[in-house]
Order: sequence, then structure tokens, then C-alpha cells
Amino acid sequence: MATNKKTANIPDEIKEKLASLDTALAQIETVFQPLLRTSQSELYEKLDAMDKAKLELAGVYTINSLFWTYLNICGVNPKEHGVKQELDRIRSYMDRAKNIQDLAKAPKIDRAASKRFVKSALWKAAQKQASEADKQGETTPSTDKAEAPSTSKADTEDSKNTEPPSKKRRKR
Repeated sequence: MATNKKTANIPDEIKEKLASLDTALAQIETVFQPLLRTSQSELYEKLDAMDKAKLELAGVYTINSLFWTYLNICGVNPKEHGVKQELDRIRSYMDRAKNIQDLAKAPKIDRAASKRFVKSALWKAAQKQASEADKQGETTPSTDKAEAPSTSKADTEDSKNTEPPSKKRRKR
């Protein structure tokens, strides 16, 4: 009966907000139960370095946010307090951690594969240009130069074979 006298003076809209706050706090408590059941040392053993940093940043940000709320409730402007700079500093560290994590997930360039792609594309382009020149009856720039005729067996095989050099090596 004593609680009814205390809550009788509270407007209904504030009662609804307090009830929603109570349910939100209960949900938060259930979410944090697994973290609260294990000791901090056991928790840190299971986490890698990035997860440890994110956990620490989340904890520090939460504490400072709660202090921001406390200052607001007490009537102090938190924007003029040092907690604002602290929250900004923590946000910058959170951004740095996110950037590091994104860089780790970014695709890596396989240089050997890219070299093969370029070499193959250049070889095909040169072959195409040579075949077009042959069709039109023109001479290619490489045949315009006066070269000594080759009599070696390897040179005659190479001139007959129109595959890229990498494929020649694989056939041997």
C-alpha cells in the first residue's frame, strides 16, 4: 500500500517510460549474464588481441556514457565537461580498431597470378596483331628488321609453335 502512495504522484507517461526502462535493463542483464559468469582471466584467454581491444573499448565507452548520463541528470552540461573529450578519444580508438579489422579482411593481391594474367594478355594481343597483319599482307615490325636466318633446331620449332613461352615450358 505504501508503494501505491509513492507512485500515485507520478504521471502515467513517466510510469510507462520507467516500465520500458526496467524491461530494457532486464534484457541487458540477460545479455551480460554469460560475461558476468566467467572470470575476466578466463574470458581473456579465449579472445584474440582484436577481440580483447574491442571488449576493453566497449567497457570504457559504456562507463563514460553512463557518467555522461549521470552528469545530465545532475543538471551539469556534459558537453562542457572533460567526459566529452574522453568519449571522442574512445570513439577515435574504436574507429582505428575497425580500420585495422577491415584491413585484415581486405583481399590480398596475388602478384604471381597478376603477372601471369598480364603476360598472357600481352601474348594474345601480340598474336592477334600479327595474325591481322598477315591477313592484310603487311609485315609485322618484328619481321621488318633484318635478322640472320637461324639454322638451329630449337629456333625452327619455336617459330612453328605459336603458344606463349610458359606453355612451351610445361610441355617438355
